[in-house]
Amino acid sequence: MPKDIHLLPFMEPGRIEAGCDEAGRGPLAGPVYAAAVILPADFHHPLLDDSKKMTEKNRDILREVIEKEAVSWAVEEVSAHEIDELNILWASVTGMQRAVLRLTPKPDFLLIDGNRFRPFGTYKAGSYTTVVHGDATYASIAAASVLAKTFRDEKMRQLAREFPEYGWDRNFGYPTKEHIRAIKEHGMTPYHRLSFHPKELEPTLF
Repeated sequence: MPKDIHLLPFMEPGRIEAGCDEAGRGPLAGPVYAAAVILPADFHHPLLDDSKKMTEKNRDILREVIEKEAVSWAVEEVSAHEIDELNILWASVTGMQRAVLRLTPKPDFLLIDGNRFRPFGTYKAGSYTTVVHGDATYASIAAASVLAKTFRDEKMRQLAREFPEYGWDRNFGYPTKEHIRAIKEHGMTPYHRLSFHPKELEPTLF
């Protein structure tokens, strides 16, 4: 039997809260994905946890459950070009903001994974809070992390068919030895983040 993960269902009862999270801040290639989710107040699933702690199989199971049972959910893609323009932090925040704007009903309050966010639209200071390790604390943020992760992985598998030499179906754009070697041999693609400069790709004097 899977371990029953005890996540908090909400921060304050009686209001519509949306959990927000992203996936793909660290890779050298591909978009960052952000998700926003409003769950029913009584939502519970024993497999739900921070998506990074879940198996791929369990993430896929939860994605179907969340898409079916959430009050509302939305996923947004922010391209490598936008990441280079905004930087990865604000590209992630922008993705979460876009996802929130697609939710119906409109949430009263936002739970943001991490420690940085900024006001937008009608969401001023006091209408959101950041939560470090929020994806291991609140069910709605954990659900958002599952959607962001599964949607991004799916996208990277699609891109891997276009550029198979980089192994994105295995490394999902992260700076593995395989990926670094492929960049050295084949150069950058339109999906690489040009503002990311791993040490392994820095020129040497010798």
